[in-house]
This record gives sequence, structure tokens and C-alpha cells, in this order.
Amino acid sequence: MTQSLRLLLSALVVVASLALAGCGFHLRNQTDIPYTSIYIDSGNGSAVAAALRRLMTAGGHADRLASSPAKAERIIQIMDETNQMLIIAITGAGTVSEYQLQYRVKYRILTPDHKEVAAPQEIFLTRNMNFNPSQPFAYGNEQQFLNSDMQNDAAHQILHRLFMLH
Repeated sequence: MTQSLRLLLSALVVVASLALAGCGFHLRNQTDIPYTSIYIDSGNGSAVAAALRRLMTAGGHADRLASSPAKAERIIQIMDETNQMLIIAITGAGTVSEYQLQYRVKYRILTPDHKEVAAPQEIFLTRNMNFNPSQPFAYGNEQQFLNSDMQNDAAHQILHRLFMLH
């Protein structure tokens, strides 16, 4: 690689960094966990519980995931979790052109002796999704991506609330 090419690439990186910083862009920060141990109480297959575990592990807090409620300083109890898909737009020919994906999770935060630290809370998230019947495989991938995004968003909100209650 020549000297001038390296200089040009370095200049591009600096310009791109300044542009991103100037527009307010920043990476989503991992919420700090103010407790020494947390137990996530959920039914089997809870997507938000899995997202909470992933976030805590990715943020370097895997050691704070308690193996039982008795060993936890706080318990995040997932009370209900639902996904729904609604039709929100139809073409003149009567075919679906847009859906709205809805994700709702109800949770509460407890002490080890099951006293509520905060009343049950509900998070309700939506994402709109255009549908093109000529690309059915893209539709499935987009739906999966948007559902995962809502679950991760809900997990971030729960951890942020946990931090705010401390």
C-alpha cells in the first residue's frame, strides 16, 4: 500500500468519524447493572429473557446472572409476552402491502423474598413492515429481524429501568 493511499484512507476515516459525531450518532451503551446478582424468571422460550441474558453476557455481566431466585439480589419476572401482526395497508387490488408487528412484554422487579420493588410494567413496541409478494423470502427475514430488534429494545428498557430503581 502506498503512502498516499494510506493518507487518503486515514483522512476518510477521520472525516467519517467527525460526520457521525456531528450528527449525534453513538453506539448503544450497555446499561450498567447496579446489583451483584439478578435472576431472570420467565417461562420456557421467552425471547426477552434470552435477550436480557445475551445483553448481560455481552456487557461483561454474565457473572451476575443468578442460578436461582434465592441467590439473587433482584428478580426480573417476565409475566407475559406476546407478538402480533396486523394488516395496516392494502393495495387497490386487495393484496396486503404493509403490516405492523407488535410486541408486548409485561414484567416486574422483585426482591428475593418476592416483594415488588416496582409495580408491574408493560412495554409495547411496534415496527412497520412493507410487504412485496414477489419477494416472499425477504419478508420472512425482515419479520424475524424486526421481531428480534423489538425484543432487544425491550431488554434494554428493562435493564435501564432496573438501573433507575437502584
